[in-house]
Amino acid sequence: MDFKESKPIYMQIVDRICGEIITGVFKEEERIPSVREYAAYLEVNANTVVRSYDFLQNKDIIFNKRGIGYFVSQGAADKILIMRRELFMKEQLNDFFNEIDMLKISIDEIVELYKNRNQQ
Repeated sequence: MDFKESKPIYMQIVDRICGEIITGVFKEEERIPSVREYAAYLEVNANTVVRSYDFLQNKDIIFNKRGIGYFVSQGAADKILIMRRELFMKEQLNDFFNEIDMLKISIDEIVELYKNRNQQ
């Protein structure tokens, strides 16, 4: 995994796991890799993955069965979509609007590009 300097590594791991849950790589009530397995897979320190798992556990995205491992919580995908949508609307959309205003791109152009995005 290529990490960006602009965001903490543990949060990039959180984003990756959330993406894997949304896309069905990890399903609800299914066990996810152990901290050590995931750390080895991503080639990061296990403490970084622990921090990611703690964050996800606090958000009720995953839960720990003591001695067995971590599992995806019921409704996790829906929770992730709500969190990502709120974050997108709060942070990225405003930057997007500022950029299209600065570049004088009309909303009609954006709508047309959006409608045709899968045809290219």
